[in-house]
Amino acid sequence: MYLSALCRSLVPIALILSNVHASPTEPTADCPLKPKVMIIDMFSYEQDAWYGIPEFDLLAQNITVPGLSPIYPDVHCTASGDICQVVTGEAEINAASSITALAYSPLFNLTKTYFLIAGIAGINPKVATLGSVAFARYAIEVELQYEFDAREIPDNFTTGYVPLGSTSPDEYPQSIYGTEVFEVNQALQKLAIGFASAAKLVDNAASKSYRANYASTPAYKAGASPPSVLACDVATSDVYWSGKLLGEAFENTTTLFTNGSGVYCTTAQEDNGTLEALLRATLNNKTDFSRIMVMRTASDFDRPFAGEADTENLFYANQGGFPISLTNLELAGVKVVEGILKEWETTFYKGVKPNNYIGDIFGSLGMV
Repeated sequence: MYLSALCRSLVPIALILSNVHASPTEPTADCPLKPKVMIIDMFSYEQDAWYGIPEFDLLAQNITVPGLSPIYPDVHCTASGDICQVVTGEAEINAASSITALAYSPLFNLTKTYFLIAGIAGINPKVATLGSVAFARYAIEVELQYEFDAREIPDNFTTGYVPLGSTSPDEYPQSIYGTEVFEVNQALQKLAIGFASAAKLVDNAASKSYRANYASTPAYKAGASPPSVLACDVATSDVYWSGKLLGEAFENTTTLFTNGSGVYCTTAQEDNGTLEALLRATLNNKTDFSRIMVMRTASDFDRPFAGEADTENLFYANQGGFPISLTNLELAGVKVVEGILKEWETTFYKGVKPNNYIGDIFGSLGMV
């Protein structure tokens, strides 16, 4: 366990001299746990993907943290304390609340911890396919807009979504809340992609059959291809959408909010809430925002193939992506965790210096 000098001094001398392996010591405010990697999952299927694997045992320690989700009240850690896992609960409010509770818990010192946001997501077939592993540079809160029913929009509107404070869909938001866009460390993102690319991703017959339907649309060539590891960005919304028109609307939102540098790729519910909590914790010297990776694996397409109904795509189709997204979440994620631990002393202890701006749209970290 990564303990402070004070904590090491409190270990009984008889235990040190014995050949008996002790059970992990419970962390306290005086002796907090200092994990090297914290895996952030959102719900039970993502949580369970990491259990029973040969590389490490996250259930060696179960540490109850006040303020975590009542459904997921414990942080799970390896016996050494080097690797831990927290499960936030789904949607932005749960994510922000749980990560805030974790960051301010006296049981943990997270100032040198790397955070691996590891969840499944919808996928844009213009960019990737089912089972793919995407590492984001940007998280875009696409729901933070005005909304009109699409049946009632003006003829010159392409969508019913209009940025806050603006009067047309293509106008940059004039009213800024601060959570519209987060940007994470691109140098770390590239290292994570390198580690994850060593994983042998799985595929299945159902996914192959379903994604083949996208081959008839040239723009969806990537959606008809096998799973891959890639860099592209995540759209956050508590609203779970499906359809070509909404997909294209949020592609445009991504482009607009990132000044043309973001790539709308995966769709999820939590990441901007998680990132806001980690940013505020960084401002209070509890975490290091430069040590965050956002990894999403594709479980379903965000829009139907040509000729398929939106409702069929969302409610009924056997896309085959759910099981392989969970397996690839673990396969790719383990490579990232192992890469960080293996190169801890040479690279990761001191940190990976960002070569890009990191933080929120306000410039809160002072890196404008």
